[in-house]
Amino acid sequence: MTFVDFGLRAELLDAIQASGYTTPTPIQQQAIPAILNGDDLLAAAQTGTGKTAAFTLPMLERLAASRPADGKRPVRLLVVAPTRELAAQIHESVKAYGKNLPLRSAVIFGGVGMQPQIDRLRRGVDILIATPGRLLDHLQRGNTRLDRLESVVLDEADRMLDMGFIHDIRKLMKQLPKQRQTLLFSATFSSDIRRLASGMLQNPVEIDVAPRNSAAETVAQKVYRLEKSEKRRVLSRLIREGDWQQVLVFTRTKHGANNLTRQLDKDGLSAAAIHGNKSQTARVKALDGFKRGKVRVLVATDIAARGLDIDQLPHVVNYDLPHVAEDYVHRIGRTGRAGNEGEAISLVAPDEAKLLKGIERLLKRPLDRAETAA
Repeated sequence: MTFVDFGLRAELLDAIQASGYTTPTPIQQQAIPAILNGDDLLAAAQTGTGKTAAFTLPMLERLAASRPADGKRPVRLLVVAPTRELAAQIHESVKAYGKNLPLRSAVIFGGVGMQPQIDRLRRGVDILIATPGRLLDHLQRGNTRLDRLESVVLDEADRMLDMGFIHDIRKLMKQLPKQRQTLLFSATFSSDIRRLASGMLQNPVEIDVAPRNSAAETVAQKVYRLEKSEKRRVLSRLIREGDWQQVLVFTRTKHGANNLTRQLDKDGLSAAAIHGNKSQTARVKALDGFKRGKVRVLVATDIAARGLDIDQLPHVVNYDLPHVAEDYVHRIGRTGRAGNEGEAISLVAPDEAKLLKGIERLLKRPLDRAETAA
């Protein structure tokens, strides 16, 4: 199967070719026809399987096929994402795939000034990508309207409907037209989240291209059992001896991320931190430095587990195990993407034994234990 088989217009096919893609992934093969058909969709797929393109391509096709008769540019497609990084990444995909189409897009999120966003919205956009809180701010101030919305996409829906986003999402959904197409995409869906999401969809097509809460087979997973005080020394040694030039390290707290970054810098390893307390400018600078190879170690909290899209990232380290086992899947999903091989290492202290058991229970298998060299 090729992208031509979907019946996409030439402008999209040219953009796909320019992006270097030739064969649709399993999630794209199943989702694109359903979306083109106008169906609601509940889709579960592992990270790195191409789900952003799975909804971006057919949505661009549908928008390009019809234009408002009055010549105005109301928001017709809304994509809601939980983090700034993911929202920005989706916007880049929309721009890349839609570069040959007469459609305007914008991305809005918190942590930056509102006025440039207000100016952009007032000029009119067909496609709006947003985080929930900042979107509600703009709606309450009358900076944009969603009364002519045709479709809404909730990306990483499990994260948004869980862990504090439920209130914002419910408030937002009440402001959308009842007659609309609704798509929910996520790497994982718990039973509770599925029940909650079902109230937002009408006769949805359900797609599950991978076992729920599973890690990609291309990721080699390894556990080092050690004392908490040994973690930083072992991490530095692994980076040096393995000659790792690019590694993403997850900590549990913002304070822990800052401390580890300072310690790694003292060890002579260029490092930068990315978390919720960092300004948007600082986060963009850190991520850009990491992608360009100027920063060897990117230390992140779970806010970065969804939305970091780094080509062929070879190594992910869990410096601290996450409290929620599902977050482990999202963390290590930053490596082993699009069929590439990757390595995920977890440094596990004695007080994290229960967290490790929870992860292994979720994955339905034990993780390989590695020897910790002195």
